[in-house]
Amino acid sequence: MKRIVIKVGSGVLTESNSIAKVRMLKLVGLIAELREKYDVILVTSGAVAAGYTALKLDRKKQIGKKVLASVGQPILMSSYKKKFDTFDVEISQILLTEDDFDSRKRTEIFRQIIDTTLENEILPIINENDISTTPDQVFGDNDQLSAHVAHHTNSDLLVILSDIDGYYDSNPHENKDAKLLKVVNNIEDKELEAVHTPNNEFATGGIVTKLKAARYLLDKNKKMFLCSGYDLSAAKEFLIEGVHNKGTLFKNL
Repeated sequence: MKRIVIKVGSGVLTESNSIAKVRMLKLVGLIAELREKYDVILVTSGAVAAGYTALKLDRKKQIGKKVLASVGQPILMSSYKKKFDTFDVEISQILLTEDDFDSRKRTEIFRQIIDTTLENEILPIINENDISTTPDQVFGDNDQLSAHVAHHTNSDLLVILSDIDGYYDSNPHENKDAKLLKVVNNIEDKELEAVHTPNNEFATGGIVTKLKAARYLLDKNKKMFLCSGYDLSAAKEFLIEGVHNKGTLFKNL
C-alpha cells in the first residue's frame, strides 16, 4: 500500500478566529476515504489559531505564541477526535521539532512510532512542537515539516491542502491572466526569493514555503501535489480517481 502525507494549513482549518468545522469535517471524511487506498499521515497546522479562540494573546511575541499553542493543541486535537470518531478512525498525536530530523536516533524513534501506528490502523497526526522549541529549533512553517516527514517516513507523495489551488506562472491575485502550472519539474532559485504572502493571520507560510518543500522533495526524487483545501475535489480526483484536472504536481522528469 502506498504511503502519503496530507498537510493542511491554518488558513483552511480556521475561519473568523474559530475552527472551520465544516471544512475540517470534509477533510476528515476525505482522509477516512483515502485510508482505504493509502497509508495516510496527517500534518496539521492550527494549534495557535485554535488557542486564540480561547485566549487573545499576541501571537507575534514568542511566549504568546507558545501559550496559544499550549492552549490550542488540546482544542485542535479534540476537534479532530470528535470528527474522526464518526468514521471509526483512531488517531495519535506526534509533536516534532527540527532537531528530531538531525539525530539518527531520534529520527528512527519517530519513524518507528509512525510505522507502528499505521500498522495498527491508527492515523498519526503530526504538528510542530511550538511549546518546547527555541527559535533555532523550529522549521517555522509546516510546509517544511511535512516535506521532511514525507522523506523520512519513505512516503510516496506529499499533498499540501492550501488556501491557494496550485502554482501559477504569475500572481493570480495581481494578474487575471495567470495560468495554473499543472506539472512542475524544476524550481529555480529566483522563485524562492519572493516575499512570503500567507493569506491568513495565523499562517506562517505562503507560496515560497511550499516551493521550498517541493524542491526539497524533488531533490529526494519524491513528488508533491499542491491543491485547494477549501474545495477538496482536486485532491479527491487526483488521489482516488487518478485524474489530474486541478492542482499542481511537482515531480522529476
